Amino acid sequence: MLAIVAPGQGAQTPGYLVPWLEDAVLRDQLAVLSEAAGLDLAHYGTAADADEIRDTAVAQPLLVASALLSGRALLGGHVAPELLLAGHSVGELAALALAGVFSDAAAMRLVAVRGTAMAEASAVRPTSMTAVVSGDRDEVLAAIEAAGLTAANNNGTGQIVAAGTVEQLEALAANPPRRARLVPLSVAGAFHTVHMEPAVARLAAVASELTLADPVCAVLTNADGSVVADGTVAVERLVNQVANPVRWDLCMETLAARGVTGLLELAPAGTLTKIAQRNLKGVELFNLNSPDQLDEARAFVATHVAAQPEQK
Repeated sequence: MLAIVAPGQGAQTPGYLVPWLEDAVLRDQLAVLSEAAGLDLAHYGTAADADEIRDTAVAQPLLVASALLSGRALLGGHVAPELLLAGHSVGELAALALAGVFSDAAAMRLVAVRGTAMAEASAVRPTSMTAVVSGDRDEVLAAIEAAGLTAANNNGTGQIVAAGTVEQLEALAANPPRRARLVPLSVAGAFHTVHMEPAVARLAAVASELTLADPVCAVLTNADGSVVADGTVAVERLVNQVANPVRWDLCMETLAARGVTGLLELAPAGTLTKIAQRNLKGVELFNLNSPDQLDEARAFVATHVAAQPEQK
């Protein structure tokens, strides 16, 4: 069984869309996505520097666009019902669009509002996020709580992301959990915490205007890792997720329980496959970062779609 996943904010690097835009068809497709988002994504994906694409209002549309661009190039217009789709944080918008819950244009409209609203919420007070790598899980969670922070991303074995004010993160750094390493993240706010509440209402207003459908294949929600079969419920959870923790650990538990044999990460790939390497032993991984890989990626898809677990 195959899972296709879309990465979240922080996965972007300067120039990562360069190989994709060497193809005229893909350039035209990105132009359509750019128009829907109201941003020059070709510029941000090829010529912009790290500071420019760190901006939440830029990073989020850029990541959703690249996941859609690489996903559509891989799958064409057909998403097999045997597939399982998931996205980490903002990547969930790309997963829902690929699953047919809403159009690609609607995904870009939503993510443009999401990114802007979250950037504005981040500007109210200096906040950020820090990855806590290794350490005992219970001790890590206790240290995060003691500092007044939120475990905003639970990414499974070896990585939990703490989020909150700069002062709270400094308190965590002063009293880190044993045997853990703290890695400040290149993000502009405390995403998936109470600090993002102002963004929820704005995103809900836009989402309420969309035409929704039920997903054509299994899609996981970041809320609790479950499969969501109702398009309206999926979007409600997507909206509320802005101010609530991402439980990627539970998503991986679902992948394992459903017998996933292969996991392919859409561009810019590498973050989620690295997490999967630690948590999904024996699952074959594929990073799709260039159109030159598409034939190999399609063969990977065909192999793992064919390897369906026995139904009990």
